[in-house]
Amino acid sequence: MIRLFARAVMALAAAALSAPLLAQPGTATPIPLALIEGLSGPFANAGEAVHRNLLFAVERVNRRGGVRLPGGARPLELVRFDGKGSGEESLAMLRSALDRRVAFVTQGNSSAVAAALVEALNKHNQRSPDARALLLNYSAVDPVLTNERCSFWHFRFDAHADMRLAALVAVLRADGAVKKVYLIGQDYSFGQHVRREARARIAAARPDVQIVGDELHPMGRVKDFLPYAMKVKASGAQALLTGNWGNDLTLLVKALREVGVEARIYSFYGNALGAPAAIGEAGVGRVLAVSEWHPNVDTPASRDFHAAFRARFPKPDEDYQHARMQVMVELLVAAIERAGSTEAGAVARAMEGLRYDGSTLGGLHAGWMRADDHQFIQPLVVSVMDRLGAPGVRVDNEGSGYGFRTVRAFEARATEPPHTCTMERP
Repeated sequence: MIRLFARAVMALAAAALSAPLLAQPGTATPIPLALIEGLSGPFANAGEAVHRNLLFAVERVNRRGGVRLPGGARPLELVRFDGKGSGEESLAMLRSALDRRVAFVTQGNSSAVAAALVEALNKHNQRSPDARALLLNYSAVDPVLTNERCSFWHFRFDAHADMRLAALVAVLRADGAVKKVYLIGQDYSFGQHVRREARARIAAARPDVQIVGDELHPMGRVKDFLPYAMKVKASGAQALLTGNWGNDLTLLVKALREVGVEARIYSFYGNALGAPAAIGEAGVGRVLAVSEWHPNVDTPASRDFHAAFRARFPKPDEDYQHARMQVMVELLVAAIERAGSTEAGAVARAMEGLRYDGSTLGGLHAGWMRADDHQFIQPLVVSVMDRLGAPGVRVDNEGSGYGFRTVRAFEARATEPPHTCTMERP
C-alpha cells in the first residue's frame, strides 16, 4: 500500500511538471504571445506541431518563474489564432490580436503570409505608436523578409532559404554520383525563390550537373503527385531538390516511392511531419534534410531536450521538435528583461545584437540576432535518413523506425549570409 501511495505521489508530481502552467486568479497579468498559424485546413498538422513547440517553450519559462520585470515576474501566455493558411484570414487574426493589445505575434508557416503580416504591422505601428507589436518569425524563410523588405518590427529565427540552400549544395557538391538534378517546389514566394536560387548555386558549385526538371505546383491543392513523380523518374535524375513542407512534401515523397524513384532527395524538411514514414526503407541513405538541429545530435543537452519533449508529448506523431522555436521564446524573454518593459519598440531595440549562449536550454543551441537585418545567425546541420539503431541514429522520427544522422555540421559563422537590408528605425 505504501509503495502504491508513493507511486501515485510520484505520478502526480510528474504530471504537475509536464502540465501547462496557466495564470491563476490573483497572480501577475500574463504577457500574451499570439500564434497566428494554419490550425485547420491542409497544413493543420504543421500548425499544431508549431503550437506544441511554442507551448513547451512557454511552459519552461513559466516553470522557472516567468519573465522578470521591475514590477515583478509575469508568466507568458500562448494564445492561438487560426489563420487557416490564408493571408486574408491571418490579417484578420492579426487585427484580433492587436485589439487585445498583444505586443508579440508569432508566425512562420508561409512566407507570403509573413510578408502580409509585416506590411500590416509596419502600418499599424506607425498609426498606433502606443500599441505597437512585433512579428517573431520561426519558419518563413523567403530571404526577401530580411533583405529588400526588412522591417524593424520583424525578427526571423529560422535560417533563411539561401542559408539552407548553401548547406545543402555544399553536400551535393561532394556527391560525385549526381549528374542530373530535378527541381520541384510550391508555387508561392518561397518556392519560387528556392527554384531560382538552387539553379544559380548548383551551376556555380557543380557546372557539370544538368538541371533536368524545374517546376512549381499549386500550394496545398495537389492531391495526387503521381504525374510529378513520373516526370522525375523519366528524367533520369540522380537527385531531387525541394523546399516542399507539410502535406505537400508527404504526398510528394509517397508518390516518388510508389513509382520507384531512386534519386537522392535534398530537402529542407524531409525529416518530419510524416515524411520519414511515407518514404520508408527507400529513403535510407538517400533522403537528406537541413535544419538547425535534429534529435540525434549527440550531446547531453540534445538528449535531455529530446527526452523532455517526448515526455511532454508522448504520442509518436507529436514528435516534431525545433531548437529554433525554443530559442525564439528564450531570446524574447531575454530582450523583455533587458528592456525592463513589454513595449514592442523597447523590446525590439533590446533584441538587436542579442546573443544567446544556450544556457537556459542546457547549452543546446547558440547564436545571435544580427542587428542590421534582424536575421538570427545559428549553426546548421545536414542529415541523412537511416534505420533506427544504425550508427548515429539513437532515436527515430515520429515512431517511424527511421531517424536522421549528421552528414555535415556548419558553425554559425559559416552560415552567416550577406544582406541588402536598409532598415528604417523609429
